Amino acid sequence: MYETERQLLIEQIKRKGITNERVLDAMMKVERHLFVPEIMVQHAYEDVALPIGYGQTISQPYTVAFMTQELNPEPGQKVLEIGTGSGYQAAILYEMGAKVFTIERNDKLYNNALKIFDKLNLRIAARCSDGSIGWLEFAPYDRIIVTAGSPGIPQNLLKQLAVKGRMVIPVGDRSIQSLKIITKISEDEFDTKEAPYFAFVPLVGREGWKEK
Repeated sequence: MYETERQLLIEQIKRKGITNERVLDAMMKVERHLFVPEIMVQHAYEDVALPIGYGQTISQPYTVAFMTQELNPEPGQKVLEIGTGSGYQAAILYEMGAKVFTIERNDKLYNNALKIFDKLNLRIAARCSDGSIGWLEFAPYDRIIVTAGSPGIPQNLLKQLAVKGRMVIPVGDRSIQSLKIITKISEDEFDTKEAPYFAFVPLVGREGWKEK
């Protein structure tokens, strides 16, 4: 279902510079229309962010592709996702062979995502809690991806990142952020690249924004 629309979307994000075939293959296989509210299904394969309720969004497909390409998860690696949302990004990572751990702070979105994971038989570990402090129990992680904008880089997440691991996180104010691509060289040494002009919902939590 929607295979033609999905193929057209893949061609569109390829033209925007996404070259990682594993990312493109995963996005071709994961059916985005299953992760959006029913009222939004007709827009599922447009390259736009869509509302999923509770002030949250499912990210623009190009943004998902860009972040995943920068993250570059390898099969079998442990990946921690902060901000499950509808579960689409987690499903992409799972399709790429990662062992996915995902955190969502909104209990209704969390429960909706669990139902989708169960329906699609996706073996993804999920919890409902403050993502800004990570998930210490299963650390360290080879990759960490944060799908909400943070005022800074949460120290707990840096500590939970494995040496030689990589984290992708939007950092900035509440309206616009730069994507930080962080590689952990040693326990106290990091290499950081930056890609500007992204817009995510705020990362709310102890090491993120405070609730208004």
